[in-house]
Amino acid sequence: MSALRLDKRVCLLALAVLLGAAAPAPIVGRARVVDGDTLTVAGARVRIWGIDAPEGRQTCRDAAGHGYACGEVATARMRALVAGGDVSCVVRDHDQYGRSVSQCRAGGQDLGAAMVGAGLAVEYRRFDGGAYAAVEAEARRARRGLWAGTFEQPSEWRADERSAVAAAPQAAVPSSCVLKGNINARGLRIVHAPGQRDYAATRIDTARGERWFCSLEAAEAAGWTPARR
Repeated sequence: MSALRLDKRVCLLALAVLLGAAAPAPIVGRARVVDGDTLTVAGARVRIWGIDAPEGRQTCRDAAGHGYACGEVATARMRALVAGGDVSCVVRDHDQYGRSVSQCRAGGQDLGAAMVGAGLAVEYRRFDGGAYAAVEAEARRARRGLWAGTFEQPSEWRADERSAVAAAPQAAVPSSCVLKGNINARGLRIVHAPGQRDYAATRIDTARGERWFCSLEAAEAAGWTPARR
């Protein structure tokens, strides 16, 4: 065998090894649902590729103009989709928060397509290149989920929340009482601890009955439920 042919085979083998190393292994396992577009699978935090679902605290309006907790509805739908079996996720990217941005399947369904098709998430066009455009168009025509009423795009809602947090003066924090007792859109009393996902964005309005707590035991005794994340 000539040296030239041998060198070519070595180069092709090296290229194959490099390409194989660059492709991360699929993430497979039972999923814990964080919200309508985020899961924890096999210990990894996974952001569903190509979609954007309402945030957990986001509210929308239905066909009659009544407010409802659309973020919680989207979360419940995702929970139903992944219940009872493994989720398999192909990693396509990583976001600024270190999450694996992945195309995931459960029960034979593409989770992104299922959420967009149910009208409980929107297509993230600038990231998916139109992969779910037809699915979203059908959900719009059928007025499913979010499309039955009115809603703010999740990305815009997040931007508004960040602006509100930056602009609003924070009530004085008692030196030893740092747990935030918040009342959500459904009237549920949730207490947030430092380090949890929504702690920094949660504002305490004592006029609404919200309050600070010095211990989790005191919060639970007063009827408040610890935040799950």
